[in-house]
Amino acid sequence: MERTRYTLAQRLLHWLIALMVLGSLAVGLVFMTLEYEGTVKRFGDEMTNTLYKYHKTFGVILLALMILRAALRWLYPPPPYRPPLPSFERIASRSVHLLFYALLLAMPVVGWLATAAGGYPVEFFDMKLPGLIGKDEALSQLLFQLHGIGGLLLLGLIALHIAGALRHAIRKDGVMQRMSLP
Repeated sequence: MERTRYTLAQRLLHWLIALMVLGSLAVGLVFMTLEYEGTVKRFGDEMTNTLYKYHKTFGVILLALMILRAALRWLYPPPPYRPPLPSFERIASRSVHLLFYALLLAMPVVGWLATAAGGYPVEFFDMKLPGLIGKDEALSQLLFQLHGIGGLLLLGLIALHIAGALRHAIRKDGVMQRMSLP
């Protein structure tokens, strides 16, 4: 019998990753707009350090979950669309998903390297992880810029993804059931 939905593990990972990404993006946007000094001024030292620690922690968790998700996608390819999508929608869907995977795998790595190059601890809850590279301020600045650009690109992809999901929900073409939890 042909599968019409993603596996339960894939669906759970999708929604868990989505929630974690939205939270991480929200915190990242605070850092991007207020920068460190502005964040301290607005929220205080303790809250700022907590936000940074958990932004890094979620990044490490997201990297692990995305590796798992990519492995599951390789083991269990997406079910076919029934009815098949028009060519433009199929290409758009594949492109957005490919970019999601690329960004969600790259961004935690870039953030990890930017943090290490800046001489800051790479935190996972209360543990310090290896920095992987030595201190290099210029490299750190470049990597943090790339990390921020990645976050903005991710916001754009999320908007496209939600727009596509709404379109399919309105059309009631069965696409939404592929990733729904119930």
